[in-house]
Amino acid sequence: MTSTTAPPPESAGGRTDLPPLDVLLPAAEHLPPDPREERLAALYAYGPPARGAHVVRANMVASVDGAAWGPDHRSGSINDDADWRVFRVLRALADVVLVGAGTARAEGYTALDRPRGLRHLHDAPLELAIVTRTGRVPEALARGDRAPFVLTGPAGAAAARGAVPADRVLVVGHDAEGTSPGPDAAVDLAAGLAALADRGLARVLTEGGPTLLGDLLAADLVDELCVTTTPTVVGQGPGRIVAGAAPSGTTALPPRGARLAHLLHSPEDRPGSPAGTTAARWLLPIG
Repeated sequence: MTSTTAPPPESAGGRTDLPPLDVLLPAAEHLPPDPREERLAALYAYGPPARGAHVVRANMVASVDGAAWGPDHRSGSINDDADWRVFRVLRALADVVLVGAGTARAEGYTALDRPRGLRHLHDAPLELAIVTRTGRVPEALARGDRAPFVLTGPAGAAAARGAVPADRVLVVGHDAEGTSPGPDAAVDLAAGLAALADRGLARVLTEGGPTLLGDLLAADLVDELCVTTTPTVVGQGPGRIVAGAAPSGTTALPPRGARLAHLLHSPEDRPGSPAGTTAARWLLPIG
């Protein structure tokens, strides 16, 4: 999960106090702070769709020992300014941010806007879509000025339509037996992504949480996995960036290969951004 904790104030042209980044792979390069972030955005440019009409990029942050959050159960307690720099660019390039309703509630999501100073990278509105089996929408989003899209199954349709306008509700689910919907009716993520693409929202950025990322991986719907590792050690307690039950009859998904597209490193040690943060972009082949 990535944090939505408010950053320090920005100037009209964007922040210039963020840490520089070294591109370790594919070739050594230095990216000093840049209000327009055009070179960093080029590294994260979306590729063509490989699994249909959409491209799904996941962005997560983890500690060195694999924790997905810190003592406050929020990712903001383990991220830093180097992670924030990448986070802003990823949001600037996406059409829609996809999150689980639990993550939206825990991280305090509200209606999204393009990061200040980066609207030149993509001038369309940035949409938010949440996934919820029950159809319950976090109150802060239901009462907001711009409602999110809600991906839910038949059992959650009524609750979702009671919380947000009906045209923002995408009913894309079925129960395990394929009969009448029950409280555990699954959300068909593939159908949900297709429905978003039909609305012009093909460049998808999912920010978790771990259960949603696990479900997307299990359905082979993730094209890219971007993982920032911050130089922190949390210890026992927090979960990994991927969670959820493994497919029936298994203990884990079969291991699959991934190709490293690039690896960034923050060399500077400063308050809020200690040296050693890395940001990796992994490309996942179709399973």
